[in-house]
Amino acid sequence: MDSADFFANHLSPSLVMGIFRGLDQRTTLELCQKAWESGVQLIEIPLQSHSSLECLQAAVAAGEAIGKPVGAGTITTLARAQAAAVAGASFTVAPGLDVDVITESHRLGLPHLPGVATSTEIGTALRLGLRWLKMFPAAQLGASWIAAQHGPYPEVEFVATGGIDADNAPEFIAAGAAAVAVGSAFSDPGQIKRLSLLARLGTSRDT
Repeated sequence: MDSADFFANHLSPSLVMGIFRGLDQRTTLELCQKAWESGVQLIEIPLQSHSSLECLQAAVAAGEAIGKPVGAGTITTLARAQAAAVAGASFTVAPGLDVDVITESHRLGLPHLPGVATSTEIGTALRLGLRWLKMFPAAQLGASWIAAQHGPYPEVEFVATGGIDADNAPEFIAAGAAAVAVGSAFSDPGQIKRLSLLARLGTSRDT
């Protein structure tokens, strides 16, 4: 399955992706479970240390038990892409657009979600055959950035990432984001309830 099909299949029905960074293994698994119970289909565990690799492996195992794909984030080097594959990640995510990382992820059979913040990066990603892109850092770019970029690039599906929670996520979805990536908000019961409604919005929009 190519990157576009993979992300469309998992993020179109559920508009929220979980991203759990820098946590211990127990907390990571607890938040993964809360996200899955909220209707989230994809979870990203950023790889930035040995302990994060162990968290990824644990989350992959937990996800496999219930048929939920778990990916590796902050894939900024070929070595991290290779470590993600060995750990069993289903996809990779990066904060920026790195052609070598994209090529390696695809060689490993892993759909890749690269980060973009400029028109030049979007154009490069499209030439590489990538239509699902991570808008990063979303809070700093602002929701209006999506509409501005959809003018010249209407075919792109943006996953708004960075500073997103239940308070501002609807604004990004309304502005045209295909999905949002949310992290610490899943530790707040009040946020979880609203994120659960948002996560299931994709299914209701298609009916």
